[in-house]
Amino acid sequence: MSRKQGKRFRADLEKVIETPVPLEEAIGRVKAFKPTKFDQTVEICMHLGIDAKQADQMLRGSISLPHGVGGAAKRVIAFVSADKVKAAKEAGATEAGAEDLVKKIEEGWLDFDVAVAEPAMMRVVAKLGKQLGPKGLMPSPKAGTVSANIVQAVTEFAAGKVEYRNDSGGNVHAAIGKYSFTAEKLADNANAFISHITRLKPAATKGTYIKKITLSATMTPGVPVLV
Repeated sequence: MSRKQGKRFRADLEKVIETPVPLEEAIGRVKAFKPTKFDQTVEICMHLGIDAKQADQMLRGSISLPHGVGGAAKRVIAFVSADKVKAAKEAGATEAGAEDLVKKIEEGWLDFDVAVAEPAMMRVVAKLGKQLGPKGLMPSPKAGTVSANIVQAVTEFAAGKVEYRNDSGGNVHAAIGKYSFTAEKLADNANAFISHITRLKPAATKGTYIKKITLSATMTPGVPVLV
């Protein structure tokens, strides 16, 4: 255990039981930890039996959870043709455009959380690979950020649509709400995410697909969930 962990975390850690428990009980245990002065984000981590080095086993996408995830609205920009700029901004985009928006980003502007694009705009957005790729901001069909329905995409991501992608260890992390959410809302969101990832099981995956699930909040230890 790191010496940097505070008294609150160490006290919470003593309450953790390593035996996995049903989802509802796990949520109850997370919410029973000592609260902080801010509304923590509750996160789910699913450890999957995938080979993260194989392209056909990688998971990446997005999902709108039943009760959203709370917190501040995300800053969304949209790469669209001139005739759709107004609609994109009315849907919630902080900036919208084509070559002009590309130039702004090339000059160093990155004041946004999500970038969405129409399919036809990807030839323009391709110029930004070096700027957006390393930061995970490049629009992608798999992540749902390349869409023919740009108004819907902007609306959903601005409201907190959750993006996810597996890491090199085969783990998929996602926020499922705030500490202030009721246990029922957290359970609904968690079940929706688990079901979504379960349906995406790659055909090439061998052995156990969902190996482990853990719930935690920003400042709490993890609580193992019964798979």
